[in-house]
Amino acid sequence: MAQSVRVNISGMHCASCASVIERTLKKTGGVEDCEVNFGTEKAKISFDPNKTDVARLSKAVEPLGYKLREPEKPKDRGGRGGYQSDASAARGMSENEPIGHLGLSQSKQEKLVEIAVLKKKIQTVIPLALIATLIMGWEIFARFGIFPEVSETWMGFFHHLLPIMATYTLFIVGQPYLSGLYLFLRYGRANMDTLIGLGTLVAFIYSFALGAFEELLRPFLNVNATYYDVTIVVIAFISLGKYLEMRSKLKTGDAIEKLLNMQAKTALVIRNGREIEVPVDDVKAGELIIIKPAGKIPVDGVITEGASYIDEALVTGESLPVEKTTGDIVIAGTTNTNGAFTFRATKVGSETMLSHIIQLVEDAQGSKAPIQALADKISAVFVPIVLVLAFITLGIWLLVGTPIFGFSQAISFGLVSFVGILVIACPCALGLATPTAIIVGVGKGAKEGILIKDAASLEKLPKVKVLVADKTGTITKGQPELVSLKNLSDKSDDELLAILAALENKSEHPIASAIVKAAKKKGLALAPVEGFQALKGQGLSGRIGGTEYFAGNLKLAEALKLSFDRETLEEETKKGRTPVLITIKDKAIGLALVADPVKPEAAEAVKQLHKLGIKVVMLTGDHKNTAQYIASQVGIDEIVAEVMPSDKLQKIKEFQAQGLVVAMAGDGVNDAPALAQADIGIAMATGTDVAIESADITLLHGDISKIVKAIHLSKITMRGIRQNLFWAFIYNIIGIPLAGGAFFPLFGWLLSPVFAGFAMAASSVSVVANSLRLKTKRL
Repeated sequence: MAQSVRVNISGMHCASCASVIERTLKKTGGVEDCEVNFGTEKAKISFDPNKTDVARLSKAVEPLGYKLREPEKPKDRGGRGGYQSDASAARGMSENEPIGHLGLSQSKQEKLVEIAVLKKKIQTVIPLALIATLIMGWEIFARFGIFPEVSETWMGFFHHLLPIMATYTLFIVGQPYLSGLYLFLRYGRANMDTLIGLGTLVAFIYSFALGAFEELLRPFLNVNATYYDVTIVVIAFISLGKYLEMRSKLKTGDAIEKLLNMQAKTALVIRNGREIEVPVDDVKAGELIIIKPAGKIPVDGVITEGASYIDEALVTGESLPVEKTTGDIVIAGTTNTNGAFTFRATKVGSETMLSHIIQLVEDAQGSKAPIQALADKISAVFVPIVLVLAFITLGIWLLVGTPIFGFSQAISFGLVSFVGILVIACPCALGLATPTAIIVGVGKGAKEGILIKDAASLEKLPKVKVLVADKTGTITKGQPELVSLKNLSDKSDDELLAILAALENKSEHPIASAIVKAAKKKGLALAPVEGFQALKGQGLSGRIGGTEYFAGNLKLAEALKLSFDRETLEEETKKGRTPVLITIKDKAIGLALVADPVKPEAAEAVKQLHKLGIKVVMLTGDHKNTAQYIASQVGIDEIVAEVMPSDKLQKIKEFQAQGLVVAMAGDGVNDAPALAQADIGIAMATGTDVAIESADITLLHGDISKIVKAIHLSKITMRGIRQNLFWAFIYNIIGIPLAGGAFFPLFGWLLSPVFAGFAMAASSVSVVANSLRLKTKRL
């Protein structure tokens, strides 16, 4: 019977690594299926345990520079068996170490160390690249009489300085690229590192040979035309792009880590009639757990005694706490307010909803393919083609040129063509095409309050046909506010609000906070309250100035036997407004309505999205009537109410199954799986860190209208990338035939490696200049 495991992979650094590992493992004996996830750096492997194991599979990929980390052995958990659950295994962590996340911290530390090392290398190589560029540019312009000729003293100094700079750059900073070339030569696996390593090494060896055998080669070659500067500049800028990519990639693990940290570390369990505090991973299904005020729910369960209000924003995204009594379900990771209760654990460890959210986020994140994968696919074909062309060209010159020009001249032409092809094919511009445009585009977006995580997001955003938006914190402000106060007394509105706020000031309920905030905003003084009482399930009461006042819900009015307009109150409730009655013993004196108001920019944003041909769908855990009312105010096309996180994710999958590109906008932890599953995840910066980390785009200040600007930004940036790729390839398309001597028989044209280097540099300059031009575009 096949065994399925998920293991961590170390050594992955580009999208093509995933395909290399996947192809290698699938060819390994005993493996039935394999899916490598570049986003999470994990592999899901199905294999016959009688034929192989994780250790053997790791040895299969170790020669390629990768390593599989075996999952930890799970332990028996209260009669649930000695097997690790699929959800737990999928996260690569044992149930007794949920926060450890199978070396998440270790892996993160390794990444941080790797980034720190690369940063130090970049800090040393960038100045070298600037010096090399200055020297290269000066020499070129001097040939055209634009700049004065460099003196022999300075030329001699540069002649000895450049080899030293290039040696450090290639063998210290460029070591990963040389490794990529080595792996290609040994195993035939090509990626971007292969191209960079090949181009820079050939330029270096050619230049070194000219210097080492200067007098010997002088009759055949221009010994002054070295290409150390090519080696330095290419490695410096490509390394800078990789550093920026690594910093962004590191954040993909933060969302999972923060979700794990939301889980309670301990639980107060009743065992043998005593209250015992135990680690949360020791809690067993069926045990009774005590929750005190402000406590965090450690596992999923059902209340057996007591009642309270639970902040369930973690799983529903709704800002108002929900009343929970005996028989109601409580969810791990949610927070108790001011009540106390006992509940029976029903789901523990990897079975809880929080663990399920973690699983959904991780799977959805990993399903995305970085845009760099396209360049890696091209490189797999490009490298062997360039090599073959270079050797064929050298052979043709020797075979055809020797009878015509003589061996000395033929080998001179052949070597010039051979090196020229490799130099002009150096992937500097190809490597800069995307990073430079992204850097400019992301910087421009940041100034507009639009934070973009990666290039794949910009590539997909213009193709979006459906925007799925969470209600709370996205369409609405996410915080309850006093939206209306109906005065039924002879007091002024300010006096009535001051009385209500004085009562509510004794309460910790979010609705009370909204009322008190409204009073303080008006600068109203709150009178002292005597005999304050919290009326369970009804509201509160207290004496102010000798008069007893009550504030609460419909149950309070019924208990006081007061007449009220039930239909009006129910209608307001359908609109998502929470009514608070203000009464004295014998009559109602006012009605306050508290609600989460719609963001002022929401309606206009939806209108602009419609102009772009984008359908807007609102998903919310709130009541259907409330959702319908909000949708009618904003102009939303479709609503899906009363949904859980998995329902949101499923809805997005339904749209994607129809071939539609889907964007998801949200701000809560409950939105994290949907944000990760969507083609484009858009988080409000006013929301949770997990939502922001799971998303591809973050909108500062939670301004949904910036989605339209983000789409415009993506269009101009992707247009810039396409233009950059054009310039990156046009020099190769024109230059490679020139460098190879294709036009020599007809016109006598043979591209010298000097001009091959200039063409390579020109392509890079063209790419950078075109990227900088994006700064002038208006969104």
